[in-house]
Amino acid sequence: MRVHLKTLGCRLNEAEIESWANDFSQRGHQLVNEDQAPDVLVLNTCAVTQSAVRKSRQLVRKTHTKNPNAKLVVSGCYATLNKDETLSLDGVDLLVNNQQKDQLVDLTIEQLSVETMPSIATEPNAVALFSRGRQRAFIKVQDGCRYRCSFCIVTIARGDEKSRAIDDIIKEINSIEQQGICEVVITGVHLGGYGSDTNSNLYSLIEAILEQTTIPRIRMGSLEPWDLPKGFFKLFANPRLMPHMHLPMQSGSDAVLKRMSRRCKTDEFRSLVAEARALVPNLNITSDIIVGFPGETELEWQQTLAFVDEMQFADLHIFSYSPREGTKAASMPEQVRNELKKQRSKALHQLASNLKQQNMQGYIGSHCSILWEDSHDINDDGSYTLFGYTPNYLRVKITGKDVKQLSNQINSCLLSSLDKGVFNAELT
Repeated sequence: MRVHLKTLGCRLNEAEIESWANDFSQRGHQLVNEDQAPDVLVLNTCAVTQSAVRKSRQLVRKTHTKNPNAKLVVSGCYATLNKDETLSLDGVDLLVNNQQKDQLVDLTIEQLSVETMPSIATEPNAVALFSRGRQRAFIKVQDGCRYRCSFCIVTIARGDEKSRAIDDIIKEINSIEQQGICEVVITGVHLGGYGSDTNSNLYSLIEAILEQTTIPRIRMGSLEPWDLPKGFFKLFANPRLMPHMHLPMQSGSDAVLKRMSRRCKTDEFRSLVAEARALVPNLNITSDIIVGFPGETELEWQQTLAFVDEMQFADLHIFSYSPREGTKAASMPEQVRNELKKQRSKALHQLASNLKQQNMQGYIGSHCSILWEDSHDINDDGSYTLFGYTPNYLRVKITGKDVKQLSNQINSCLLSSLDKGVFNAELT
């Protein structure tokens, strides 16, 4: 079969389609772009916000309209939470819910196999990561979440926690490095909960990855602040573990955090960040904030602004609260007006932009290693502008006639100046 994979949403969804790409490829099926007449299209949908639900629904419809003769497989949180609606959409041939994701390739082959001879690759493990322009791979190490934050529908959609065996994860990372990938991102629905069902923990996993693989760069996805095992920051002494942590706080008000059923208070977060920054040089800490959670007063909002300013986050993902049917927060009183959400969101975006600029200014004149991607711009003079990231996940660009050949290389560079939130770099 000729298979094309698409995803919306989180890094976990990215990790899942890469795993499916591996499975399809190893069984002799060909991974193709959407404009190459695929026999099967696999869509991994999202439902984290109402906007994501709408985009998922639109993606299904547009994909079928563009590819009316292809079989359509739909999975992910939108499909799981809205089974009847998904199956009613034109063109959907198979729905694979989140609990069946490990069997998606098997189910697709069994139920939708078309009458074509599989294209057997000469190197079946060399999957099409590069054809998707990827220098990094997302490694899903666990699924599900035992917590129930009052705003979150994803944990309901994903179900109970389930961790992969460390040996399997190590094997996947070593296989990915053999394909020429330089960086992996360790992901999960509740990454900090890794090992809760296997008598292990995240420290043991990362320690094993550092000891049993040689891939140059290892990153971690989003980590709940209360989940980090004791002594976790010591792992960053190994320079292959990238000094960037995304710790979603969601609010800077303890009262709001309580209504959210979050398990970290602001003072605990302050202590955690202080310890991390003291132990990990150049650590870049980013976070999430939800604006306009039900009942959010002006005082609580000002507490959040002050907290974000105090924490000096290097970057911030900002979400206006969106009610999700089936969550506790959806039925809470004192839902915040949309206009007020927009005002608060605009103010927080401005503060986050200022903090990001201040943080990046401090790195001008410093040297660091950059992993260059294959995304580039062609300039009027025929030169290229190539983009990449520092170890602590700051965006960088380099311009020149020959820079395109740097793609998927790691080079030492000088961060010479800042241009609209992106460093200009020079090779050293």
